[in-house]
This record gives sequence, structure tokens and C-alpha cells, in this order.
Amino acid sequence: MSRARFIDQRTAILIVVANMIGTGVFTTLGLQAEGVPDGAALLLLWLIGGLVALCGALCYAELAAALPRSGGEYHFLSRIYHPLLGQLAGWVSVTVGFAAPVALAAMAMGYYTATVLPVSPMLVGVTAVLLITAAHAFDVRLGRFVQVSATWMKVAIILLFCAVGLSLPATPGSLPTVPSMMTLEAIWSAPFAVSLIYVAYAYSGWNAAAYLVDEVQDPRRAVPRALLVGTVIVTLLYLLLNLTFLRSIDAAELAGRVEVGALSAETIFGAAGGQQMSLVLTLLLISTISAMVLAGPRVLERIGEDLPWLRPLSLRNRRGAPTRAVLLQQGLALLMILTGSFADVLSFAGFTLTLFAAITVAGTLRLRRREPELPRPFRIPWYPLPPILFILVSFASLVFLAWERPWPVVLAGLFLLCGWLLVRVERRHSARE
Repeated sequence: MSRARFIDQRTAILIVVANMIGTGVFTTLGLQAEGVPDGAALLLLWLIGGLVALCGALCYAELAAALPRSGGEYHFLSRIYHPLLGQLAGWVSVTVGFAAPVALAAMAMGYYTATVLPVSPMLVGVTAVLLITAAHAFDVRLGRFVQVSATWMKVAIILLFCAVGLSLPATPGSLPTVPSMMTLEAIWSAPFAVSLIYVAYAYSGWNAAAYLVDEVQDPRRAVPRALLVGTVIVTLLYLLLNLTFLRSIDAAELAGRVEVGALSAETIFGAAGGQQMSLVLTLLLISTISAMVLAGPRVLERIGEDLPWLRPLSLRNRRGAPTRAVLLQQGLALLMILTGSFADVLSFAGFTLTLFAAITVAGTLRLRRREPELPRPFRIPWYPLPPILFILVSFASLVFLAWERPWPVVLAGLFLLCGWLLVRVERRHSARE
């Protein structure tokens, strides 16, 4: 079924930016600083994360141009490997790929708001999800307006925040950002590798435009550009933000804290100004939740078109919005908010999403070998270095995370096993009909 192409290239770039800039950059630096107490090493983490994300974006750009159809990993893995693996990726997208990031962003909004106002963090998160869902579930143009406006506001506020913070002298007791011998020791430590998972999660979303191919104007050109330009913009913003955080927060206060942005804002703007800035930073996460609500249901919709038992998810209302898919995704996000802890959801989602991104990137190597004559309007520069680098860094991080935090990884394994069994049962049922 053809879709109205209401997303131009600029909007596609903004969707990538909004998907990427979410909870990770405002919440994970304190978790990283617990095991990597060196400012230069922490900045290097974010630079490596940006380079790895760019490698992934290059690979997804080639796949999106060669196989232009919405669905992301579900579509790519079904086409490159086997429909069974694609359906398993679809299971991940339905349950974790977008619902978990929405839940994490909403939970972070609750944490930040609670530092300023006497409110329940859970209530704030649930309310945010419900309001943003209402904007996207019933009118596709209203959802686009909310997305574009919130993203421009996000970028402008981040630049203002960094400009003010970096114009001030560094806080006494903050981690030094000049490389030293401790930097080399930190780079070769297990916590550094584990922290790459947190950073990879913060960069997740660089593949956002690949989920919306059917609704992007001139997708063979616009989608690759959106993936690459969006990833570069976010990498630069992340480096500026983390440099600002490191210079403005005492090392003893930073380690283990989630509300890093609130701590930095209090130092930069004072107690009253810090509270106001914390509320502003909270509002930035509206763009992140909105972007996930925009992209995720398009995957569910595509899966519904292919699988009879999920066909209701492919239906749209009179205003062009995939209402049922939106409501399903947000229902799962609400369940995670009500039942999960931030660190566990982060590790679980980070492991699962990194695994499937690595498998998809490996698909570029497989597709090049099996179908060398396939038209590729965009080709990966310096091939095969970008996919190989992405795969090596991703799997090294997964191994270290499994060693350091086994329970979320075990849970992810059980979750994937359940998805595989569900897909097998569905395929056998469809074969008998």
C-alpha cells in the first residue's frame, strides 16, 4: 500500500537528531564515571561512539537506498538473511526497539522534574507518554508539527546551555579533560568497554530515517543524507554537552548519578537558575519521545502488512495516523515505566538493540557478496572498513556487558528465545492455513 510522502529531507534529518538526543546523553555520564574516573577517557568514549554510529549510519544508508522500504531491521534482515530472522527483529522492534527508549525518556523526565517540583517521577513519565501519544495517534500532520517544533527547540537550548557552561571556568574538583597516563589505563579497562554500551544506547536512533522510507520524499537520496547529516550533528552536540558536564560537576557528585544535566545546570546557573534549567532540559525529552512515537509504529505497521495475525496494526485512520500501532507501542512503554528500574531497562535495551544493529550491518557484507549487481544509489565509502569496525566494537561491548552485568543479558536472551518460539509457532500456524 502506498503512503503519502509527507516527510521532506529536512524533517528526516530532524527525526534522526530527535531520536538520537534522548535520555542517554543526559543520564549515563554518571554511570560511566563510576568505572572510568578520567575526563579525557570519558570524552574519548563519546567520540568513539559517534564514529561507530557514523559507520552504522553509512551501512544503513546503503541498505536503505538499495532496499527502499519502511521497516528498518525487520525489512533488511528478512530480505538479506531469512524471514524468520526478520520476524525476530520485528518482535524486538515491537517490544523493545521503541517502547524501551520511550519508557527511559519518560522515566528521565520524571527524575529531572522531581529534582525541582514535589511530584511523583512515575506520574510525570506516564503523563508525558499519554499526552505525546495523543498528538501522534490520530493526526499524522499534527504529529509532524509537534516533532519538528520540539526538535528545533531542543537543538537551540542545547547550544545555549553549552555556550554558557563552556564560557565559565571549570568547577574545582571536576574531572580533568586533558589526556594523561590515567587516560591510557582507563581506555584498556573493562569498565571502559562496558561504558561503550551506555554510549551506544545514547547514540541509538541514528537509523531512525530507515524506518520511515515509505513516507520520505525521494527516499533513495534523502534517507542516506538524513542518516549521515543527523549522526554528525548529534556527535558534535554530544561532545559539547559532555565537555560541559565534565567541567561543571564535581567528580565526587558525578559518579553514579542519573540526573547529570540537573547537576550541571545548578552549577552553571545557580540554585534557582539550575531548577529552571532542569525543567527546560526535561522539556527536551518531549522531542525524543515524540520521535520514537513517530518512527516506531511504522515498523509495527509494516509487520502488520506482512503477518496476518498482526494485520490490525497496519490500518490507519482517516487522517493517516497508524492509531493501533501507536497505542500498542505506548501501552508497552507504560508497562515498562510502571514495572522497571532505569538501569535494568537501559542495560536490557542497550544489549538487544546493539546486537540487532550489528547483525544488520553485517548484512551489508552479505548483500555485497550475494548480489553485487544490485543497484546501490549510495555506496559505503572506504568499504569494508565501516561495517567491520562497527561489528567489532559492537560485539566487544556485548561480551564485556555480559561479563559485568549478566542478569540483564540473561533476561535479553530469554526475551529473544520467547520471540523466536512465538515466531516459529506463528509460521507453523500460517503454513497449515
